[in-house]
Amino acid sequence: MQTRPLGKTGLQLPILSFGASSLGQEFRSVQLDEALESVRVALDCGLSFIDTSPFYGRGMSEVILGIALRGVPRESYTLCTKLGRYDLQHFDFSAKRVVESVDVSLHRLGTDHLDIILCHDIEFVAMQQIVDETIPALRRIQQSGKVRFIGFSGYPQMVFRFICDQTDVDCVLSYNQYTLQNTRFVDESVPYLKDKGVGVMNAGPFSARLLTNARLPAWLKEPDSVKATARQAAEHCSKKGSDIAKLALQFSCAHPDIATTVAGSASPNNIRNWARWLEEPLDETLLKEVLAIFEPVKNLGHVEGLKENN
Repeated sequence: MQTRPLGKTGLQLPILSFGASSLGQEFRSVQLDEALESVRVALDCGLSFIDTSPFYGRGMSEVILGIALRGVPRESYTLCTKLGRYDLQHFDFSAKRVVESVDVSLHRLGTDHLDIILCHDIEFVAMQQIVDETIPALRRIQQSGKVRFIGFSGYPQMVFRFICDQTDVDCVLSYNQYTLQNTRFVDESVPYLKDKGVGVMNAGPFSARLLTNARLPAWLKEPDSVKATARQAAEHCSKKGSDIAKLALQFSCAHPDIATTVAGSASPNNIRNWARWLEEPLDETLLKEVLAIFEPVKNLGHVEGLKENN
């Protein structure tokens, strides 16, 4: 698996990483053996950066991931979890909860340190608290050795400048905004972050199944015009003998300024397919055709979190 540097951290991350949200049954019921095998297959395929959160499965993802990593040499993988979001509407970015959350995650994951910890979905709160209270608390924990690098994640692009204009972080994670349909992360934020030396990570190359042949989930927030165009693009790929998911993954992982793209699944076969797809050349002709299909709805998204943070 090809790797890229993460900002100034010194970490080399695989261009495709394993997202453990599915281990928490966020999207469907998952059998324990299936979840454990998914982690093993991910590591075997070179997806050695693993991303999770206490929000995923309300702790279940971290617990199952901790079990799956027992006996795996700690130096063989890079581990990221998050804090601040604990349920759909439960957010707590206070300094007190920062300390508690880190310790709970360490216990669940069965490790004495986290490589990266991110403030999770900061657009749902008054973000000045992240600058004034949460990040300083994380820096103190970083000095203790429990955490190596700190950052934050979010969907609206304005969150990256809001935080990074005021304080320093090591890395950030954007999701669903560097895809075949939506490239706002690279268009609006990546050059700014790169200039600051902030490590850049991307998640959601399939944009919550939008860029797959799977049935779209009822909770998908994208406009109807985007959904309809995605079905059109998927059909076009099928007619060309390809899979839109393959093209979507190859596209998201190809950008040289994005250290890693996080994709999640509790299906070992999916993970094997992803690793295989990245070994195959990108069909530039098909890519051009699909990007043309998406042009009328390019960069259309939705409001996420507080209105003033979008």
